[in-house]
Amino acid sequence: MPASPRVHPKRKILLIEDTLPLATLYVEYLRAEPLAVTHVTTGREALAAAAANPPDAVVLDLKLPDMEGLEVLKALQARDPGVSVVIVTAHGSIDIAVEAMRLGAFDFIVKPFNADRLKLTLRNALERRALASIVAGYRKDLDRGRFHGFIGGSPEMQAVYRTIESVAASRANVFITGESGTGKEVAAQAIHRASPRRDRAFVALNCAAIPKDLLESEIFGHVKGAFTGATGDRPGAALLADGGTLFLDEICEMPIDLQSKLLRFVQTGTVAPVGSGREQRVDVRFVAATNRDPLGEVQCGRFREDLYYRLHVIPLALPPLRERGEDVVEIARALLTDYAREEGKALAGFAPEVEARLRAHDWPGNVRQLQNVLRNVAVLHDGPLVTPDMLPPLMMPQGAAASARAANGSQPDGGGPADGDAVLPLWRVEKEMIQRALRLTGDDVPRAALLLEISPSTIYRKLQQWRLSDERAA
Repeated sequence: MPASPRVHPKRKILLIEDTLPLATLYVEYLRAEPLAVTHVTTGREALAAAAANPPDAVVLDLKLPDMEGLEVLKALQARDPGVSVVIVTAHGSIDIAVEAMRLGAFDFIVKPFNADRLKLTLRNALERRALASIVAGYRKDLDRGRFHGFIGGSPEMQAVYRTIESVAASRANVFITGESGTGKEVAAQAIHRASPRRDRAFVALNCAAIPKDLLESEIFGHVKGAFTGATGDRPGAALLADGGTLFLDEICEMPIDLQSKLLRFVQTGTVAPVGSGREQRVDVRFVAATNRDPLGEVQCGRFREDLYYRLHVIPLALPPLRERGEDVVEIARALLTDYAREEGKALAGFAPEVEARLRAHDWPGNVRQLQNVLRNVAVLHDGPLVTPDMLPPLMMPQGAAASARAANGSQPDGGGPADGDAVLPLWRVEKEMIQRALRLTGDDVPRAALLLEISPSTIYRKLQQWRLSDERAA
């Protein structure tokens, strides 16, 4: 059976003309056009009709029995500045029509006129209305500097915002890619917040941060006695996200054997907790993310192809910070405000040279690295402005950084000898950097982890390892 043709809604025309024979003639002129014409005879009727059913264009006779035509024009434009108003006037009132044009009318036509003149003028008026709507949409996008947790109005981010808005209402699975620190979890949360599921749970699971032998339980849950330490029933992320969104971060780190179980969950919408043969049906929207090339992982045999196609329905690529232009300064200002407030500092802005360095830096760690830099500044410095000397060495030009180290008698990064060819054991560099971060934060592990861009659990684990090593050595 052939598909039914799409029916386009008729454009709405409000005709304001108190002379009934002329009104009848104008309606007849427009009968063959794809227009829905509403006729009224007074200014008050016109304003009421426009309020009840806003028109796309108006044909307005300046001579009305109850109001001046210019008053009607002003009232219509106050209600809808984008409406296109065509003035109908007699030869003796052209000066008034010109005044109406100055006040915002689209065009005027002089009585008497034929059908072609009226139709052409209205077509132009409607086209102007459509173009104005398109321009307004673009302007709205360009002016949008914040979006569900994102900061930045660059064209690259506007494209991201539009994609999120387009997919949010759908049930389709979304696969987010991007370098580390570009905001993949922020994007997943934005999708959830803009979706009909916004009032239900958003559950995030980092597949790289959970030991492989516990990951299945974290996703599907477990029952009492399922394994050593399972002292009671525990719901997994799948059940907690029922009716909402399940975000699987670093999905390419998931073990290949667990991928098959996730595939079945995606296909059937049912889960069975570890140790239980009873399946439960859940309704979740999947959002996955990785900083790798997922198709490359499929080709290398590390990620199941069938799972890839189940999850990679709507791709969303996040741009790196270095490609986002002025966004880096906008994000930096917002972060500085937050960190200065948290640290009780007076820092309120950046010196021009600092803003220039923010723009010029490559930011391999993206927004997470920018957070690191500004947290460092807020912890160690104070003053009305962030000045170049407050920036960490990595933000200094290479020659200036080397000169500063020489002037201070300090060693290159890592604490090794000044000889540029010297190499320290990696474990020593790691230990010294963690200890330095802890000193800077007063042994506040979560803040130290933020500075180092690692998980607090990593610091706790390292501290325990070093303590055990020291006890054995003693």
